Amino acid sequence: MSVQQKSFVTGMRASAVLVDLDGTMVDTAPDIVEAVSQMLREFGTVPLPFATVSGFIGKGVPNLVRRSLEAAAGLDRRVDADHALDVFHRHYVRTNGRLGHVFPHVAAGLGELQRLGYRLACVTNKPKELAARLLLMTGLACYLDVLVAGDSVARMKPDPEPLWHACRLLDVAPENSVLVGDSPVDVIAARAAGLPVFIVTYGYAGPDGPAALECDGLIDSLAAMPAILACRSALLR
Repeated sequence: MSVQQKSFVTGMRASAVLVDLDGTMVDTAPDIVEAVSQMLREFGTVPLPFATVSGFIGKGVPNLVRRSLEAAAGLDRRVDADHALDVFHRHYVRTNGRLGHVFPHVAAGLGELQRLGYRLACVTNKPKELAARLLLMTGLACYLDVLVAGDSVARMKPDPEPLWHACRLLDVAPENSVLVGDSPVDVIAARAAGLPVFIVTYGYAGPDGPAALECDGLIDSLAAMPAILACRSALLR
């Protein structure tokens, strides 16, 4: 299992790990793309390519729906955005967790972090209702102490507030926490919040890929995190 560490922020030992959901723990793109396709069919438009819609994932559902409408031959000029959100939500409730899958070694990585005593939080831009249901369906909820979703606080990632809110709920200072994510949104949020951030190599990193992201390290799976954190702790002794 390869780990590419670029620069590791030193200072305090980490005692909490915040983890993104879509593209980091679960490959949700098939569920989301199918829900968007059903929404567009309901509006009388052909579905968009899978890669187009999956490229919109990560900045919240309103952004996803808006960009999908814009890409569908200017459908945004003919369909009310709030109505489109309602239609997407109705379809996504049915597809959520049905087509996607948990990425390899996620459960093992979370389980080992939990065994070692780390506090664990999921910090996602997905609405809480959908995120909580997905975590239960995939069996990942049992590893997590806290869920901070896109509607848990006033602002979503890349704003730092969701990360700070997770730290408050965990009763762990931001300087004692790290973030694991997959996208530019995660990197921006972590930098603003003052957290080191590790990016998985398989997620939704955007057109330039994960290597282009200014993170503290690239990891092939969550199973790499216990060793990385142990190494950091050893250096700080």
